[in-house]
Amino acid sequence: MSNDIHDLYQELILDHNRSPRNFRVIEDADVQREGFNPLCGDHYTVYLKLDGDVVADVSFHGSGCAISKASASMMTTMVKGKTRDEIRKLFERFHAVVTGTERAGGSSEELGKLAVFAGISEYPSRVKCATLPWHTLHEALFGPPPDIESSGATTVTAE
Repeated sequence: MSNDIHDLYQELILDHNRSPRNFRVIEDADVQREGFNPLCGDHYTVYLKLDGDVVADVSFHGSGCAISKASASMMTTMVKGKTRDEIRKLFERFHAVVTGTERAGGSSEELGKLAVFAGISEYPSRVKCATLPWHTLHEALFGPPPDIESSGATTVTAE
């Protein structure tokens, strides 16, 4: 990871960890899912308000390391107002970049600030930290991802 990217990564992670966006409970959520990584103790619930096929509002609440909290914070800012199809594509792209199966390369405009997570692939033990919120969101919208290794997330459906 170049020094510029590393510095941006550090800055964004620290900022979103200190001041997470959309860190709250949506009391009247249409759906919620709980994600838990038993290896490190990251534990978040993702809340969604849907307007048809569009995510009208999204939030998360819980606790975890700086990487998982920053990932959840940035995820919620990116998916608000997007359709399920747009979110599925973003999930697949983010997951591929974070796990190192694809390079961020030309997709930085597609991923936006999420491209800074590309360096996580160099630290396999941290990949689950970055992807836990995303797997939890995916399960809330679509059920478990079929062809992607599980995040270890435990899911609970809101009644």
